[in-house]
Formats: sequence, structure tokens, C-alpha cells
Amino acid sequence: MDIAALERHRKQRDGFFGEHYASPLPEEDMERFAGLRYFAPDPRWRLVGSWTPEPEDARLDVVASTGTTSAYRLAGWVDVDLGGESYHLAVLDDGDGGRFVPFRDVTCGQSTYPGGRYVPVEVDGRTAVVDFNYASNPYCAYDEEFSCPLPPPGNVLPVRIEAGEKDYRPPDR
Repeated sequence: MDIAALERHRKQRDGFFGEHYASPLPEEDMERFAGLRYFAPDPRWRLVGSWTPEPEDARLDVVASTGTTSAYRLAGWVDVDLGGESYHLAVLDDGDGGRFVPFRDVTCGQSTYPGGRYVPVEVDGRTAVVDFNYASNPYCAYDEEFSCPLPPPGNVLPVRIEAGEKDYRPPDR
């Protein structure tokens, strides 16, 4: 695991959130924003699994944070082991050439956003890397006006994934 790369990623994300016009933060939060909260980097959360792609026209109906259901492009499936158990996770296309797993785990509603988080998936042939250290909150965690896909039932994990972003706490106003 490249901890320096992870720290650069987090610094860039914090910069975007605090300074960029397209930040999902409410304008009043940007003025006092001091950075997102993260779990400490942990190489144990960088998982290598098997990748099974889906055809270009594959879709998966996913419920969004606004209560609507939409058909998302299903990029494929990644099989990973967590705590001695194997999980078959749906991987969605992010619309910009990337892939991600929307997931919910036992930390949701405790130390992370209740609706779940997203983790990117890097694919190389039949292998996929899922590094939960890069797990992030969807934009609806910062502003409920955003509509975000929630984790499908198979991506709800009965384990604690203490990696990536923690829940958002607005700065004191």
C-alpha cells in the first residue's frame, strides 16, 4: 500500500471540498472547513479479488438517497474475502470511466455516513483491487439535495470496515 499516495489523495479531496466551486459542501460550511475526517491508513483494507465483467448493456436497479429507483450501469462483480468470509459485490460504472462499489457496513450510522460509502475498484484482467482506505462518502452525505445511489442488498456487509472517510460533521458556525 502506498500511504504517501493515499495522503496526497486525501489532501486533494480536502482542498476540493474547501475551495472548489463544485464542492458538495453547503456554502456556509466551506468558510470554516478544516478537512474531512478519516480512519488511519491500514494496509489490511487493500483487498485483491477476482473480477467478472458484465456486458456493456447490463443494468442494475438501485434505490437512491432521494427514494427514487434508477437503472445504473452494472460494470461487473468483484469477489473479495473479508474476515474469512467471501463476498460477491456489485460494481457500478461511475459514468466517467471508473468503477465503484457502493457499500454499507456495521460502521454506518456510528462513525460513518448512515447511507453507506463508495470505494473505487481498479481492474487488471481478471483481478480487481478494492482499497477501502479510499472509501468516500457520497455527495448526499454533505447536502441532501444530491441524489446518490445507495448500496444494493448484496453490498451490505456484516463487518466493520474502519477505513476511508468517516461521517461528516459540519464546522461550528
